[in-house]
This record gives sequence, structure tokens and C-alpha cells, in this order.
Amino acid sequence: MIGYALTFAMTCFGIGLLFCLWRLLRGPTRADRILSLDTMVINMIAILVLYGMKHGTAVYFEAAMLAAMVGFVSTVAFCRFLLRGDIIE
Repeated sequence: MIGYALTFAMTCFGIGLLFCLWRLLRGPTRADRILSLDTMVINMIAILVLYGMKHGTAVYFEAAMLAAMVGFVSTVAFCRFLLRGDIIE
């Protein structure tokens, strides 16, 4: 039964990824594109965690932590680039 719930949840997050990709491509402003990228990272983390639960291994949890760190740093760097024109002062 838990297998069906995990598959359903992964499908829902996958659909969310597709909607975020659509917003990334069609976003009217740069802020919409930044938010869609950040939301895509969050959905990817959720899919990695659910995949790790489904297969019973801890490797995917570590991959999710790495994706979270890289996603946070890239979002902050991209926002700083848009606001100031450079990343490093």
C-alpha cells in the first residue's frame, strides 16, 4: 500500500515540475523565473526523498541534501546577480 502512495506522490511532484518548467519558459518577469527555478529544486528534493523511501536506501537522502544546498546557493547568487549586476563584491 505504501508503494502506491509513494508512486502517487512522486507523480504529483513530477507534474509540479512540469508546471514549474512551463512558468520558467513563459514567465513574464525575471522574478517569476527565479521562483520557478527555486520551486523546481524543492520538487526535485521531494522526488529524491520519496525515491529513497521507495527503494529503502540512504544515498538518495544525501543527494537531496546536496541538491538543497546547491539550490539555495544558486538562488541567492542569481538574485544577487539580478539586483547588483555581479555576484562577488
